[in-house]
Order: sequence, then structure tokens, then C-alpha cells
Amino acid sequence: MQPIENIKDIVRPPREISDALAAIGTATISSELSLMGIRDPQIRGPQPLNPGRAVAGPALTLQFMPKREDLYGANEYDNPELQLHRHVLYPAQAGDMVVVDARGDMASGVFGEMMLTFFAGRGGAGVVVDGCIRDSAKAKRLDLGIWVRGVTPNYHAQTNIIPFAVNVPVACGGALVIPGDIIVADDDGVVVVPAAMAEKLIEQASEHAEWEEFSRFRLSQGGDLRKYYPLTEEVREEYLAWRDAQAGKQGSQG
Repeated sequence: MQPIENIKDIVRPPREISDALAAIGTATISSELSLMGIRDPQIRGPQPLNPGRAVAGPALTLQFMPKREDLYGANEYDNPELQLHRHVLYPAQAGDMVVVDARGDMASGVFGEMMLTFFAGRGGAGVVVDGCIRDSAKAKRLDLGIWVRGVTPNYHAQTNIIPFAVNVPVACGGALVIPGDIIVADDDGVVVVPAAMAEKLIEQASEHAEWEEFSRFRLSQGGDLRKYYPLTEEVREEYLAWRDAQAGKQGSQG
């Protein structure tokens, strides 16, 4: 297991980058990342425990491994500071996401209400677990986005897995997550945005979102799907005129 003194903090992007990605949403981000060379950014498996949230933030990572009692045979409350799953939460800052490679295990509650309450109190944005949490009814009431495979009454190391390392690269739901990658999560699921690609992604995805707004408006009026989705060159001039008109409206309101 990773020595506690070797745990490092992450490098965080400006908060406005995460906020912009959360507003864009996972569906558009996934599409645009595929055009930028990241074929499949989805973390598969975790689903929203409390639907209706859209969050984004840099990843603090926690890696679990199969349990071996000579390395980790303690009971739930024996020497808590040796429990590495606590240490992924200690450096948490407002807007952070915790991403847990729990090996898809469905019998281990990685976090319970108390630790999730601590993370929410630090301003954490969300938790993504390729496995389970416990105390789910109380966890749902927290001001925190939670994406999990399921829930269980068991505590984190009760059965098959143990926390092994903090803020190291992990495989979560089939996706590689590097500490500091930006995690975006909403009702469609969870995607991983490489931090170095975030600004370019926002630029491209914002343009995508803008023409989709125009197309949505035209389709709601009975417009031709073949022309308006995706946007074709045939109606591009119409779109540009609409965009200029929208900008004029916003300017007059300002």
C-alpha cells in the first residue's frame, strides 16, 4: 500500500473552466472530445444517486485493490488514520471531484454518510465510484453529486477490496483518470476531460452548443431535420443571422 507520506495533492485548473464544462454537459463534451482524438471519454457503470445535478471539477483519485489480510486486516474503526480512503478527502477543496476505482465491487461501501458529509462540507462537487457507497438514504440529502454502481450496507474493507493508493492514475469504469483531470458528471453519466485539452474543448463545444440552440428552435417550429440537425451549409447564413440577432438582444438588455 502507498505510504501516507507519499500522497501528493493535485494541480487544479481555474474554477471557471470546470464551471464552463458543467454547463456544456457530458453529451456535447463526449462528441467534441471524439473529434479532438479522445474516442471514448466515458466512465461506464456509475449512475446518479441523486439525479438532476450537473457538476465538474478536478479529480482526486482513490485506488482499491483485492484484499490481502497481511496488508489490511483491521476492523472498521481500528487506527483510522491508516485507512487510505480517508486521505483522499483530506486535501479536498471547493469544486473537487473524488474518483474511486473500486474494481466494480458491489459488496464494499467505499464511503458512508460521515465521510461524504465531510467532503460536502469542504465544498466538494461530487463523487464517482466504480462500486458502492453505504448510508445511501442520508447521502442523497447531502449537497453533493454522487455517481455509483450501487449501494451496500457493508463498510469499505469488510469483504473483497482494500484502499491501496491516493492520487495515482486509476482505471474507473474502463476509463483512465489522471489526478487533476477534469471530471464532468450529469444525468447522462460521467466523462473524463484531460486538463490540457479543457480550454480548446470549451471553445469548440460552446460553438456546438450555440448552433444546437438555433437548431432546437427551428425544429420546434417544424423545421426540416435534414437541414437543421446537424446544421447544414444550406442554412448556415440563416444561423449566423439568428446568432447576430441574439447578440444584439443581449447587448440592448445590457
